Amino acid sequence: EETARHYGVKYGLNDVDEILALPELKGVVIASTPNMHYSHAKSALQRGLHVLIEKPMTITASESKELLELANANDLHFVISCPWHYTRHTVECKQLLQSGKLGKIKMISILMTNFSNGLYKGKEWSKAAANASKQHVPDPYQTPGISSYSDPKVAGGGHIYTQSSHILAYLGFITGSLPKEVFARFDNDGLPVDVYNTLSIMMNDGVLVSVATNGATMRTERNFEVRVYGTEGMLFQELWKGTLEHHNVDGEVIKYPDLAEDEIYPIDAPANNFVDLIIGKANNGSPASLGHVAMQAIDAACLSAKSSKNIIVEKN
Repeated sequence: EETARHYGVKYGLNDVDEILALPELKGVVIASTPNMHYSHAKSALQRGLHVLIEKPMTITASESKELLELANANDLHFVISCPWHYTRHTVECKQLLQSGKLGKIKMISILMTNFSNGLYKGKEWSKAAANASKQHVPDPYQTPGISSYSDPKVAGGGHIYTQSSHILAYLGFITGSLPKEVFARFDNDGLPVDVYNTLSIMMNDGVLVSVATNGATMRTERNFEVRVYGTEGMLFQELWKGTLEHHNVDGEVIKYPDLAEDEIYPIDAPANNFVDLIIGKANNGSPASLGHVAMQAIDAACLSAKSSKNIIVEKN
């Protein structure tokens, strides 16, 4: 009730069933810890409610598949919260890849680093998150608990769930392809959850993808660098810096205007898109099917890291 008063919300409830039973409700945002995403989203979809779900979508790909099927069967809007899908650079990147202007895409290289190691160590949000000061809001808002990122039973895992879920959904977004095979290595750095990851992925159209991520970079630098290599051109995108370059086969370099600081990570874009979807004013800018694609790759990566084997991803 205190939180509801603070934000001017009509209802102050702490029971999921009570929330989902509100008569005027059209859609819900699932922003609980990952271990509760599946049950909360399933309950909402079964009640005929549209859903915006945080990433990682679920703990397993079988859960995300079931949710997708439920949403499709009930003709419901289902959005995965990935703000980078809404930047003009990422949309341009998608259009360039899928238009054929780069020729046949042969290889994609992705590097993502972030300072999230403190969260994996179970430190308080204010002391652990790289951008905690920018995202601080006053009480009664509750920041994530110390187990939200450090306990595999709650979070699913470490960096592979927290940040690689961004990368893998983004990969599906720009290519329109699906992961076919995954080989992965994790380094937990002595923690219960992973901190460093490398993934070698072959997509279903033969594109080779290398992904390197770590959650223990210095506070002075973080990266989300994407390099796409085609037979007729190359594309270089740095999502954290808001830059995009297209190098064509003739040696011409096309530099797109840099994104403004507030455009680099449009944190409100998924929620705004979700509302517009429900009232019929927009298309789905980040379909939950991309969250399922990410979960398929995460499932395969976790199995590969445990078995030291190349894993074939299920086709559905």
